[in-house]
Amino acid sequence: MNFNADQFTATQQANLNMAAGLSQTAFAGFERLVELNMAASKAAVGEAFSNMQALMSAKSPQDLMAVQTALVQPAFEKTVSYGRHLADIANGTGAEFTKAVEGKIAESEKAVKNLVESSLKNAPAGSEAAVAVIKTAFEASQSAADTLKKVAKQAADSAEASVKAATAQAEASVKAAMGKAKAKA
Repeated sequence: MNFNADQFTATQQANLNMAAGLSQTAFAGFERLVELNMAASKAAVGEAFSNMQALMSAKSPQDLMAVQTALVQPAFEKTVSYGRHLADIANGTGAEFTKAVEGKIAESEKAVKNLVESSLKNAPAGSEAAVAVIKTAFEASQSAADTLKKVAKQAADSAEASVKAATAQAEASVKAAMGKAKAKA
């Protein structure tokens, strides 16, 4: 195998560009998270004062319970909305990272394949059996890696679906409990 300084430099430049791009992606996700938290904090402070005024205006224990019950549903809905926004930010940022890493893995796999093929072309005469074994082993390792990637993707998709289902079930349970609490009040 010959050392090629231009290839080495190009590879290092591509790696540096990828790292810079991933850094930008991470910072963009962080900025979105900060913006979400700032908006949520600002809204929470404003609502805290108006909620306190509503609670202080209650004339009887029944009025106080009615005001408290009325405040719980919007708070729950805002919490669910915040969680969804947070999940959207995490999923979007994660998807961008995954896309970049998958692209780099594909590029690396292609480079390794080209290296193996190039090396095998220059094999000494009489080594055809060894070359065939190496090719078979390489193809088997590529097939195993592809299978592992598919299994990992299926596991991630399954986990995401489970989290979404659990969130929806928890939301439905809380809404049902809120409905019962309102009926009692």
